[in-house]
Amino acid sequence: MAEATPIAGAPEVVTPEARRAFWGAFLGFFVDFYDIYLPTVALTPAIIYFFPKNLPVQTVATLNLFVFAVTLIGRPIGSIIFGHFGDVIGRRRTTMVAISGFAVMTFLIALLPGYATWGYASIALLIVLRLVDGIFMGGEYTSANPLAIEAAPKRWRGMVAGFIQSAYPIAYIAISLSVLIVFLWAPAGTLNSPYVQFWWRIPFVFGAVLGALMLIYFARVPESKLWETQAKDKVKAPLLDLFRGRNFLNLAQVFLMMSGLWFAVQISISTTPTLLQTVLKQPPRGVTYGLFVANVFLAASYYLTAWLGQRFGRRPVLIITGAIVAVAGTIGYWLMLANASAKGPLVLTMAIYVVVLCLTISPWGIVTAYINERFPTRVRSSGYGIGYSLAVIIPSFASFYFLGLTKLGIPYVYTPLVLMALAGVLQVIGAWLGPETRDVDLHRVEEEEEAATARAGEPAPA
Repeated sequence: MAEATPIAGAPEVVTPEARRAFWGAFLGFFVDFYDIYLPTVALTPAIIYFFPKNLPVQTVATLNLFVFAVTLIGRPIGSIIFGHFGDVIGRRRTTMVAISGFAVMTFLIALLPGYATWGYASIALLIVLRLVDGIFMGGEYTSANPLAIEAAPKRWRGMVAGFIQSAYPIAYIAISLSVLIVFLWAPAGTLNSPYVQFWWRIPFVFGAVLGALMLIYFARVPESKLWETQAKDKVKAPLLDLFRGRNFLNLAQVFLMMSGLWFAVQISISTTPTLLQTVLKQPPRGVTYGLFVANVFLAASYYLTAWLGQRFGRRPVLIITGAIVAVAGTIGYWLMLANASAKGPLVLTMAIYVVVLCLTISPWGIVTAYINERFPTRVRSSGYGIGYSLAVIIPSFASFYFLGLTKLGIPYVYTPLVLMALAGVLQVIGAWLGPETRDVDLHRVEEEEEAATARAGEPAPA
């Protein structure tokens, strides 16, 4: 087959404009993840502020996890809404609207009164604001990350994706630091403690300020040249295009794989602080220190898996790491819980957690590149956003699955082990069903898939 003629907008070198797009996506993801994990780090020590006294500990843990879950549910809604606009009006403008929205929502949460003032209306409003917050958060990465990947030369896409994804653990470190600093003069513990009554608000205010600063920075990020060349003024209904033919098959495969990845997040990240602090009564400050250290290592592990995916291919690395999640991740998480349940040293509990977190979450270093490489330019924002986010819905109800598993005789504290094993299995199957994407040209995604199908002697899907 003759070599294709280069298309305007397909980058060959990293330009200053591309670097601004990379940093814009990184900083946007940083603020997004800072805000999304505020409930698990900043609010968990103060969650009793929103609930009546004497609720059963499992009920408090379930409701606390649900506050986080509604944010995750909002993200796929945001990816559908903002993915459409990212493909129709451009990645840059859509990102700026999304950033503005979640900065405002995060600030409003910082103003909420507690149960003593508004009763159950306080927790209801917290849930509503987190849902809307999640919608805007889903819009941010749905548009900003495709913009960055489209600006990256092929040989750098994997590392750029790992750089963007590393914003998550760095954001988690920032949350942990902000909470630890507040703990220095405002301890938590009882309903009337200073942190529970007021100071939990400070990390939320800081998150809103970060959103405002991010908006100022992104005003300097240029629009995607690839989108301007291939999709501007041509795309009218990207969602209809995404949910039919080859694009729909690609989306279904990505959904299966991402379901596994999101189950791992729910266990290793979202569930762990609540299990350790609320159920197993580990000290909040010690757990927060442990989370800080764990995410330092996780940031490095993202770069490792990004490099492995660029060196050996995205598909084999996703398959191998999925198997590691299913086996080593499950065993490691059990060891962590067993030590905490036996009131073993907290330092050992958190040391095991460091290993588990890196093993189970590091595959995310490949995700941003892989999903963007699965969809053509005209639906890439929608495909990436929905493919990344839609699969979160089922795993986001993990706290309710825990309660269901207890009816089978599994102790509540060990119910996450079942879902951890499931996470690895789903990741392996999903990645195995998909193609290798490392060498795909983003401006020729459909043509290359059709060529691969023809070489295999199979008819192309409608």
